[in-house]
Amino acid sequence: MQKRGLRELQVSAIGLGCMGMSAFYGTADEEEGVATIRHALDLGVNFLDTAQMYGPLTNESLVGDAIRGRRDEYVIATKFNYRMDDAVPGDISTVGPQDGSAEHVRSSVHGSLKRLGTDHIDLYYQHRVDPTVPIEETVGALSELVAEGKVRYIGLSEASARTIRRAHAVHPITAVQSEYSLWSRDVEAEVLPACRELGIGFVPYSPLGRGFLAGRFTSPDDLDANDWRRQNPRFQDANLEANQRLAAKVQEIAAEKDVTPAQLAIAWVLAQGEDLVPIPGTKRRTYLEQNAAAADIDLTMDDLARIDAELPEAAGERYDEAGMRSVNR
Repeated sequence: MQKRGLRELQVSAIGLGCMGMSAFYGTADEEEGVATIRHALDLGVNFLDTAQMYGPLTNESLVGDAIRGRRDEYVIATKFNYRMDDAVPGDISTVGPQDGSAEHVRSSVHGSLKRLGTDHIDLYYQHRVDPTVPIEETVGALSELVAEGKVRYIGLSEASARTIRRAHAVHPITAVQSEYSLWSRDVEAEVLPACRELGIGFVPYSPLGRGFLAGRFTSPDDLDANDWRRQNPRFQDANLEANQRLAAKVQEIAAEKDVTPAQLAIAWVLAQGEDLVPIPGTKRRTYLEQNAAAADIDLTMDDLARIDAELPEAAGERYDEAGMRSVNR
């Protein structure tokens, strides 16, 4: 597995999103999740992504269990944002409101450190920008955690270009994490150029379009009853029909190159620049192996031009109305 740099932070060219091992994507299998994280090192994948919100709280604990005894071989990224004072592990309804205050930044990190079983976090993101707290206050508190050795590097998730610039003026931002894939390309307008202007690494989440581009399901009816994607606008009615055509084109091009649709989608993200480190999520070793193999796929300029020319735009917003209000701000 090749390595890539998020500024000074060196990580595997492909990371592992751990969210689905505990939350949002249907039935979880903790034993397989732990095995998947441990198997990642066998494939050279050392960059793990989790968050307090995933579960809530349970995904950080799962990651902590999986890395025990080999912590220094992994690069651990986690996120804070929502109040967890009254959160019941595994019950998302008990999560509190957003809080980007300096006090909450300082209190949040201790819970993550304990659940992860470590004395430091390699990359600590603000999960969503709190519009009620100046980003300067939030990043100032994160900077103090860096000085104390509790955090090595700091990041933002789903931040606007303007916010990224303001944050970076307070303390160097190592990485920005936002959704980016063959069907979510809005960051190309402002966010990705801002990151490159400032020398900030970019971490695309959901590079497989929440599994849809991989062909792992074709309708919400294929998903577990408690799967969050059943309510996603892109998987509803006319949007679903339009997006099925997009996924079919991905499958067509992938078949011609003798790779899986998932591998084509990840290879496309990797081809967008050496400063990008996608974190496809999976909760199974089989899919992890397939995803990791995408690092060995070379897409030619002709391949990339064809994808740009032939793939239709995605239909529907990537979140519901409330979710869209929380991104790019």
